[in-house]
Amino acid sequence: MKRVDDFRLKLGGKELVPIMIGGMGVDISTAELALEAARLGGVGHISDAMIKTVSDRRFNTRYVKEKSQLYKFNIDNPDKSMVRFDLGRLAEATKKHVASTMEAKRGSGMVFINTMEKLTMNAPKETLRVRLHAALDAGIDGITLAAGLHLGSFALMEDHPRFRDAKLGIIVSSLRALVLFLKKSAKTRRLPDFVVVEGPLAGGHLGFGLDWANYDLATIFTEIRDYLKAEKLDIPLIPAGGIFTGSDAAFFLENGAGAVQVATRFTVTRECGLPEEAQQEYFKASAEHIVVNMISPTGYPMRMLDNSPAIGSGIRPQCESYGYLLDSNGSCSYIDAWNREKLAHPDAKKLEVFDKTCLCSHMRNFDVWTCGHYTYRLKDTTHRLADGSYQQLSAEHVFNDYLYSTDNRIALPAVEE
Repeated sequence: MKRVDDFRLKLGGKELVPIMIGGMGVDISTAELALEAARLGGVGHISDAMIKTVSDRRFNTRYVKEKSQLYKFNIDNPDKSMVRFDLGRLAEATKKHVASTMEAKRGSGMVFINTMEKLTMNAPKETLRVRLHAALDAGIDGITLAAGLHLGSFALMEDHPRFRDAKLGIIVSSLRALVLFLKKSAKTRRLPDFVVVEGPLAGGHLGFGLDWANYDLATIFTEIRDYLKAEKLDIPLIPAGGIFTGSDAAFFLENGAGAVQVATRFTVTRECGLPEEAQQEYFKASAEHIVVNMISPTGYPMRMLDNSPAIGSGIRPQCESYGYLLDSNGSCSYIDAWNREKLAHPDAKKLEVFDKTCLCSHMRNFDVWTCGHYTYRLKDTTHRLADGSYQQLSAEHVFNDYLYSTDNRIALPAVEE
């Protein structure tokens, strides 16, 4: 079997190392992680999930406090329809994050931004348009459309001068989803530059139901590959979800993939935004601790560690500060669940809500330990130290292990003194 380094991803006239690091929010796929991927010749992602929080952390802006002060009068009101994002501030925060990252880019690779449709923000079309345009304005190399069908997203960007210049792609989990996207986007006379085919073993939100185990990445990938070939559409396919070794990656590349998207193994690197305490939980996890549940207010199943602090937390909804999942009517299923428990337990000092979670607050606090199916294998990629903890890895080490490894072997890092 060949190794990953025997292949190259061709995007337009550019050749890249065929490794793409997935876009994990909130700032888990940091600028530092994306920049390492680009420096090494591959593709890195930043994410625009909760972009105002990310900006406040990175640039000491006060976007979240500004919004919470503006709407603090509404905290006890279950009706959040009046809680809106300032579109100018939203664009400003996005541009800060993207421009700062692009200015620091070195090497022959590229940096993309992961943009989720399910961040509806009480004005789905308007806020998505601002996020897409601001990223293009700030010079992002490409945009990966995620967490939704994005049937109108190309149209939202069609009037931007970089619409045909930037690399634009879509994440799908079925041929049906891709066909719908291609059909709806056809009027823009622009095909996606790449398609990420995400299987059922991916981390975070899944494009499947609770019957996810009945599906298989290789089968979905082959179906989409054969469809594109029959339609004479030359679009690079990038499988994702459960690609844990270089041999896993090489299998797909030998079978027609343009690149692979990987993320789980990078969650325990120094460049990742996941706090080291949480990284140790990932290392310690066993297979039975990885669950798929329906606690996300988006309605999508979500894979996470079963000891995630977000599970069962009854934190008050923080929509006045955040509110990224409010639908076009200002509603969120967590608000409904929290109000139900508040009504049922009016004297409780601490509420517990198990069927939904406040995704904004807990993602902001790194308490939703979303993870890939093979997270339990992370302990086998490094050394256990004398104190019982596990040694952090570097993104470069993991990247190169994907690039050069064969026979399903995983190279351990040098032991740190």
